[in-house]
Amino acid sequence: MSASTLGSQASTSLGSQPVKPYTAYRWARENYTRQGRMLDIWRFVLTWLFYLWLDQQAWSYGGQPTPERKAKRRRARAIWIRETLLNLGPTFIKVGQFFSTRADLFPSEYVEELSKLQDRVPAFSYEQVAAIVQQELGRPITQIYSYFDPTPLAAASLGQVHRAKLKTGEEVVVKVQRPGLTRLFTIDLEICRGIAEFFQYRTSWGGPGRDWIGIYEECRRTLWEEVNYLNEGRNADTFRRNFRDMPQIAVPKVYWRYTSPRLLTLEYLPGIKISDYEALSAAGLDRKVLARLGAEAYLRQLLKDGFFHADPHPGNIAVKPDGTLIFYDFGMMGRLRSDVKEKLMGTLAGVVSKNADRVVASLVELGVLVPTADLAPVRRSVQYMLDHFMDKPFSSNSGEISVAAISEDLYELAYDQPFRFPATFTFVMRALTTLEGLGKGLDPEFDFMEVAKPFAEELMSLNGSETETLLAQVGRQAAEFTSSSLSLPRRIELTLSKIEQGELRLRVRSSETERLLRKLNNTGLGVIYGVLFAAFFLSATQLFLAGHATLTVITLVLAALAALALIRVLLRLNRSERLM
Repeated sequence: MSASTLGSQASTSLGSQPVKPYTAYRWARENYTRQGRMLDIWRFVLTWLFYLWLDQQAWSYGGQPTPERKAKRRRARAIWIRETLLNLGPTFIKVGQFFSTRADLFPSEYVEELSKLQDRVPAFSYEQVAAIVQQELGRPITQIYSYFDPTPLAAASLGQVHRAKLKTGEEVVVKVQRPGLTRLFTIDLEICRGIAEFFQYRTSWGGPGRDWIGIYEECRRTLWEEVNYLNEGRNADTFRRNFRDMPQIAVPKVYWRYTSPRLLTLEYLPGIKISDYEALSAAGLDRKVLARLGAEAYLRQLLKDGFFHADPHPGNIAVKPDGTLIFYDFGMMGRLRSDVKEKLMGTLAGVVSKNADRVVASLVELGVLVPTADLAPVRRSVQYMLDHFMDKPFSSNSGEISVAAISEDLYELAYDQPFRFPATFTFVMRALTTLEGLGKGLDPEFDFMEVAKPFAEELMSLNGSETETLLAQVGRQAAEFTSSSLSLPRRIELTLSKIEQGELRLRVRSSETERLLRKLNNTGLGVIYGVLFAAFFLSATQLFLAGHATLTVITLVLAALAALALIRVLLRLNRSERLM
């Protein structure tokens, strides 16, 4: 029996019931105040900041803070964040999903856990659904639909999906926005603005290296676009037009007469979930063909149309009995402008020629790298990747390079470096990784790069990147030399200007000087702890003679802590002396 699959904003089936009922969530209550919401959100932020501080303290690990222990702690924190965001409700579920695209801001453990963030929000009542339909369409639900299933097919953070039948006889699904969502978004985004300003101006994570205000604005724009179902309807229409000459791809039709910003009525297109491999085999479908068709469809979106599905997880793709692929859920779409595609070709050319300078320069043009930062370490890291990994075969087989491995290496490289991955870039990498895994599930011998090769070759040929003649190579090198020569006076002028303004920075490292500075720092700490121990001990003596037993014990404890700290510093000094 086919499993009906209907996309619904990262939907989750009601088969796995949420732990808490709808009214148990504070944000779902009508009497939930702005002050209460602010308290809940800031409690989460401050608790997280405390955890970040605690994780930087070596003593909190109960021993040597090894990389393995730190990674385990980060994983635990990431799981806590994911669960807390789920409890904070729709806005923060979407914020978490947005931040899962920012590998330049968070460690890989955070990115991985946030990418698992699936909506686990219970459904709201049929009475509320009927009221919203009447508000949006101006007529009672019984006058519009001859049948409307009161039990939703799926529920998500932004809304839920019901199966229905129009008076004209068409089978449809109706996406209804969650009541009070606009008010909740307005309150939450105001609070998030304050949090962004706090991180920007009050913490060490702010400054020019982290534009939290800009990140907030991008997140706010994305959320308001996704909450408007008219945008999703337009995306579905554009997606369907792009595949009008490819009958193997189906997209639900939008019924605009029954669609509004809070209501979306779509054609009912049931199918077998693409990850239900047993059902696909039972239906007599060729899984190898489906794997290749899915990859080709996405590569076409990315490289030809520049308009791609940003969340192609298995719940958003189904298969008809005749082998046609069905795409659902167009709330989250990505766009690649033609100039961006051209710059990406420059990056690809640099990768092929193993030229780290060219790769870094193209990444700066794309806005992925901050040009004002010290790019020497990044250039060395890029060159290392090109020298050590690019000669290996691209495949999902064990021991070979896969899309998932490449994206993981990029995210590791990006964290705490001057990378600023746009959300679109991360959407592309995540979608490629998802499709590669899906393809391997359908066909164990599936090779995503093999499918991508004809598209890449076509694109390279269109951009004039085929094998050059000797004359073309000489011409290109002459053009590059001329460009470098013409830009040289300007670069010298900029360097002199920086020297005059005191903006030119010279970084020099001396291991001997660093050791002496550490020794001086430890000596200073030892003096401070020694003074504190003496002061607390003398105070405890005076308090004991005065008969204040409780205060004496407290002061002795403080003296003992100062003594322990002093001993640690002395041991550290002794160890450094031996090393010198």
